[in-house]
Amino acid sequence: MRVIATVLAFALTADPLVVLGQSAQPAAPAQGAAPAGPAGPMQDAGWPRQFTKEGAVLVAYQPQITDWKNYKDLTARVAFSLTPAGGKQILGVADLEADTIVDHDARTVFLRDIDVKSVRFPSLDPSAVEATEKLFKSMVPTGGEPISLDRLIADAQRAKVPAQPVPVKNDPPPIFYSTKPAIMLLVEGDPVLSPIEGTNLQSVVNTNWDLFLDKSTKDYYLLLDKGWMTAKELKGPWAPTFKLPPDMSKLPADNNWDPVKKMVPPPAPSGVVPQVFYTNAPAELILLKGDPVYTGIPKTALLYVANTDNDLFLHNVERNYYLLLSGRWFRSASLEGPWMYATDKLPPDFSKIPPTSPKARVMASVPGTQEAADAVMLAQIPQTAIVNKAQAEAQVKVTYDGAPQFKPIEQTSLQYATNTQDKVVKVGDLYYLCFQGVWFMSTSPNGPWKTADSVPKEIYSIPPSSPVYNVTYVTQTNPTSTTVESSTTAGYFGMFVVGFALGATLCYGSGYYYPPYMYYPPGYGYPIYRPYPTTYGAAAVYNPRTGGYAVGRAAYGPYGAAGGSAWYNPSTGRYGRSASVQTPYGGRSSASTYNPWTGTYGRTNQGHNAYGQWGSSVASRGDQWVQTGHVTTRNGTTAGYRTSTGQSGVVRSGDNGTVVKGPNGTYAGNDGNVYRRDSSGNWSEYSGNGQWNAADRSQVQSQGLDSAAASRQRGQTQTQRNQPRATSRPAPRAGGGRRR
Repeated sequence: MRVIATVLAFALTADPLVVLGQSAQPAAPAQGAAPAGPAGPMQDAGWPRQFTKEGAVLVAYQPQITDWKNYKDLTARVAFSLTPAGGKQILGVADLEADTIVDHDARTVFLRDIDVKSVRFPSLDPSAVEATEKLFKSMVPTGGEPISLDRLIADAQRAKVPAQPVPVKNDPPPIFYSTKPAIMLLVEGDPVLSPIEGTNLQSVVNTNWDLFLDKSTKDYYLLLDKGWMTAKELKGPWAPTFKLPPDMSKLPADNNWDPVKKMVPPPAPSGVVPQVFYTNAPAELILLKGDPVYTGIPKTALLYVANTDNDLFLHNVERNYYLLLSGRWFRSASLEGPWMYATDKLPPDFSKIPPTSPKARVMASVPGTQEAADAVMLAQIPQTAIVNKAQAEAQVKVTYDGAPQFKPIEQTSLQYATNTQDKVVKVGDLYYLCFQGVWFMSTSPNGPWKTADSVPKEIYSIPPSSPVYNVTYVTQTNPTSTTVESSTTAGYFGMFVVGFALGATLCYGSGYYYPPYMYYPPGYGYPIYRPYPTTYGAAAVYNPRTGGYAVGRAAYGPYGAAGGSAWYNPSTGRYGRSASVQTPYGGRSSASTYNPWTGTYGRTNQGHNAYGQWGSSVASRGDQWVQTGHVTTRNGTTAGYRTSTGQSGVVRSGDNGTVVKGPNGTYAGNDGNVYRRDSSGNWSEYSGNGQWNAADRSQVQSQGLDSAAASRQRGQTQTQRNQPRATSRPAPRAGGGRRR
């Protein structure tokens, strides 16, 4: 706890960002919970929540969601108890409406503009209803209440929010296979060569490894983790070398070359020399440590290959292999291929993988499973920022390579700017810029840029085949004279929903290949190279705990995919290597980095690994704000918050899933009565004066209470499933090892 408190304290002292939202009101400790000491924040362990005013006490139980329209407008029923000053406890049910602001990093939803639509007191004397309702409304906070995102997901009625599938491209990429140490050398298209000042060397920019060309000998030199290799051609053959061109010792003294200079002169031989698979287009590598070692999955015909980082399975009845890449399944009778798309043809055994399996996380990519439904729902929930127009406009800067150039967007009347890393779309005579998740507009491609109050509908017709398709996941609403609300969903970061007969799943990347843009300015020593994000070649792996994809793996190079590893910085005239290391097993992002999906070039203080995530963010509106800091581990999330009014609190979720922490599990029925369920699953109805009567099962089912309780149990189960598990014991090989 000391570590968590320290990280939260650090996160909450971070400088405010330009992202804005609604202030939170204090939430009292849950009934029966001990308050924090004078120096600490108020503890908020879940529900119920208690509010006091002039001697009156209001205890509100967890809201039960009736609708979450577009994951912004929430309607809910709330069971509560109200004890007037000096009076007796009164139970009631209220119907509420509220706007929501979602902090995905902290997995917390803030309710704002809470409006009490109706109040019912099942056993109160009619003569006392008006005064009691007035007291209740005076004690309900108007906004700022934090609630776990996982609680809302578990409680939301999924059938009312259908998924919106995207026509992505699912053709298999080139897939290499090796049982010995190997790497994949990806050079997108022809090599883009950048001269290195004061040397006879050129660096290859559009690759995922440190790769150089000696102009005098025409030899290529490839830097790996433990040594160098050389070849006359990119396709090889590659051989280890312990002799480098003399100019390697003359590399400039800047951060770009520090990792390379540490390997000059070459180190002594160490370990096995890896095989180099060369490709000029995004591809994938299946890398095994020796012949396949299979581990069975109980009560299924599935075996997974245990000696690889890939999600690779063998169906022991079909004798087909199944491989998960970027959220898509591919099938083959042989590990050498050929592979074909198979997400819509998965054997039913995949839906039977138990939550205790080391491969349980692939369930988020199996159509029809609860895990897939949760992933799709999370991807559709927008993260909202209320942006200060003046501050946002002051940060906008668009840089073109020469005069602005535009290219038509197929299937539309729109055009997009091709010679800039920013997303500029021409609509008629106007220009719209999506910059770091906020829309701006101008009458000129060069600005000045003004924050857009709304976005033309035509923009949302951009197809997935366009490299600017991800901007269709950014919307702008509710403008005022000083602010506007901007919302982004997962598609903005390259995660798209795919629909099937059994249900939808989430995948990474559109599947379309967007060739990089290159420009050679006259008389300038450095070519300008602008990559677009790729679907494959980045080892994108979905993390159910964070609800997003992490990319990068050693076999693909220290910089991940070529499209995300190098970029041109016009202000310095140099290429930069991303100091952000994001892998399925961990990450740090503490230096300036470029995100090709969003066009963002900036600094972040976020971090994550397979067991946790931490960071800070700010949401504010005008002179009101909420600032959050969070720590996520395998045991759940602790999110601290503070507000402009000086209030603070801690939201704890994870260990107990989404089960209501209220006396006997109190629920509000559709009929306005209050129900509860005991530990044996029996239901009772409140009849007033502290009395509870047994409720008939058909009555409970008619109120939807069984499904409400089940959704909470699903939330608890899902939280348990999301916890990382220890690796299972090795199993004997099946079928005599590798199949040919």
